[in-house]
Amino acid sequence: QVQLMESGGGAVQAGGSLRLSCAASGSIFRISDMGWYRQAPGKQRELVATFTSNGGTTYADPVKGRFTISRENGKNTVTLQMNSLKPEDTAVYYCNARISTLSQALRVQDYWSQGTQVTVSS
Repeated sequence: QVQLMESGGGAVQAGGSLRLSCAASGSIFRISDMGWYRQAPGKQRELVATFTSNGGTTYADPVKGRFTISRENGKNTVTLQMNSLKPEDTAVYYCNARISTLSQALRVQDYWSQGTQVTVSS
């Protein structure tokens, strides 16, 4: 079974940095896109950043210039470097990947991590 495992969450003070990593494992045929989402209490889950299949990246406006998403070629790991963290960045961060598997006849499906808490205090 495909599983997304993430690490790197924690609590930091405003202006600090955290680095989140997410690794996909299992019977994976192909990973098309990987990205990060977050959900704060009382809010809907929102896009943070994505690493697209063509190597491009996208960022939500609130994190532009502060967060960097990366993915090493040939690997199933995506990383989110978060700098200059603000209290409003506090949320549960989820890793997302669009993955096709042989067990599902190469059908592309969304997979999600369990989420990791990021808390930024002022």
